[in-house]
Amino acid sequence: MTHRRMGIVIGAAVAAAGLGAGVAVAVSGGPGTASQRGTTSAVVTAAPPYSYYQSMMNRYYGGTGSMMSGSYGWMMGTSGYRWMFGGTTAPAWMRGALVPAIMMGTSTDMGQVMGQLWANAPGPRVSTSQAAALGGQVPAGATVSKSANTITFTTSTVSLAAVASPAIGPDETFRIGGLVDPKLVVPAGARVTIQVINADPVTAHGLVITSAADPVSAMPMMTDRPAFTGSAVWFLGNLTAAGMHSATMVFTASTAGSYTYLCPVPGHAEKGMSGQLTVTPS
Repeated sequence: MTHRRMGIVIGAAVAAAGLGAGVAVAVSGGPGTASQRGTTSAVVTAAPPYSYYQSMMNRYYGGTGSMMSGSYGWMMGTSGYRWMFGGTTAPAWMRGALVPAIMMGTSTDMGQVMGQLWANAPGPRVSTSQAAALGGQVPAGATVSKSANTITFTTSTVSLAAVASPAIGPDETFRIGGLVDPKLVVPAGARVTIQVINADPVTAHGLVITSAADPVSAMPMMTDRPAFTGSAVWFLGNLTAAGMHSATMVFTASTAGSYTYLCPVPGHAEKGMSGQLTVTPS
């Protein structure tokens, strides 16, 4: 997402919907409230500005495989509305504080902007020690070849953790089963669960399984759709005192072939933050 596109998404909604300081009062529930879960709250669910927000987000991010259909689908609901427009869980700059300097430059890694933007977003967290253990853990039922940098599964159920930009490995890589950006091999029809953890303190990361021919697109979020339904965690924010952001994708590797897993944050796959997934015939 470019600075301009992010500005359009936020700015257009504010300007066209007339959202301002009053929104923070109208929708200022904390995380986990009934209105966040979409059950009650006439103010939030019936207010025209929220309707506009929904239509705007659908216009920019609607459709199968889009950014908001992955692990951050909550952005489409009332919790996303509150977070984006001044609720108590929103960043300080969305509630009247100065915009961070990191968001003002044109040469900044977009991942740094996104990492700060989503640092306080809702979602599961893991500790530094948990992330280190998960990144070095050999997945159950897997055979690991360090010489070939390959992790092979023959089971119908596959579960693994992918730690993005781990402290003990090269920057902007994935650590899986103790290896760096390993080749993953799973049988066709396997049900695959991947826990993605962002260990980077200053940059957003995510993980998407794609069948795109060019795995080093500068803008994977715009060009590389998920190869399987559910095979995307688009981005996770920076580490905070609460821990490292984590999200879990679950998908069925339904079709044999060669695929690429990559970080969808602009520029990261180009730097080598990617690996190969091979789905073998049953």
